Amino acid sequence: MRLSQAAQAAGVSKQTVEYYCMLGLVRPLRPPHRRGRFFDAGLVKRIALIHRLNASGYTLRSIRETYLRHR
Repeated sequence: MRLSQAAQAAGVSKQTVEYYCMLGLVRPLRPPHRRGRFFDAGLVKRIALIHRLNASGYTLRSIRETYLRHR
């Protein structure tokens, strides 16, 4: 799905998804035969989880460090 659809499915704004991508928290798929960024169900779940963690007090930095460490 496209960025706007992923944002809606995760319950966040398009700007939030773009920000998470910019920080490296989410890496959208870029199929070679299609233009743009695409998000599968797993990425939508990750976006929603990051948003919930951030809303409950975790910083995006700590979320990124934890995510990258366990990757």
